[in-house]
Amino acid sequence: MVEEYELTTPLDDVRKLKVRDIVYINGIVYTARDLAHIRIKNYLEEGKQLPVNFRGAVIFHAGPAVRKRDGEWEVTGIGPTTSYRMEPFSEIVFGKLGVKALVGKGRMGGETLESLRKYGGVFLVAPPGCSAIIVESVEKVLGSYWLDLGVPEAIWILKVKRLGPLIVAMDSHGNSIFNEVRGNVLRALNEIYSIIGVKR
Repeated sequence: MVEEYELTTPLDDVRKLKVRDIVYINGIVYTARDLAHIRIKNYLEEGKQLPVNFRGAVIFHAGPAVRKRDGEWEVTGIGPTTSYRMEPFSEIVFGKLGVKALVGKGRMGGETLESLRKYGGVFLVAPPGCSAIIVESVEKVLGSYWLDLGVPEAIWILKVKRLGPLIVAMDSHGNSIFNEVRGNVLRALNEIYSIIGVKR
């Protein structure tokens, strides 16, 4: 049975969440794309202090479009980017940083699934193409770090209210919607091959 949750950051135990559940996020969300993840990894390896304490955090794989109005940043567009590019950082994100949820687009793989199981976390899929809805959830831009990476690649600190709907695509119990879909497709293909007499 699909449940609906409204969660407030920093997140604590998210093991109650199961694939297909619907989630809305309140509180603080950090954006981070490829370059920010690489810099986080480098900082950790070099023993440098990160600008953000990610324990219990939600990281949104997104690069917002922003503008300054009356001296303050304002998000004018934001949508999920393809999360699989951040797959190599799963152990760092969940194990070392203590992040509890990623928000993104598309699938993530086995490394992420194992990190979610090991440390307790979830991967949430944001509906692509719904930038206008997501923007409405952003109440305020609280700040940014690493703008030298470029606006989309910087870490943006967003205060959000009911960011969602987000779908739990991978949970901390080893379940993955992507694996289920792949299994269903392979079973259907085998059935079709059997019916038409194709041997594989």
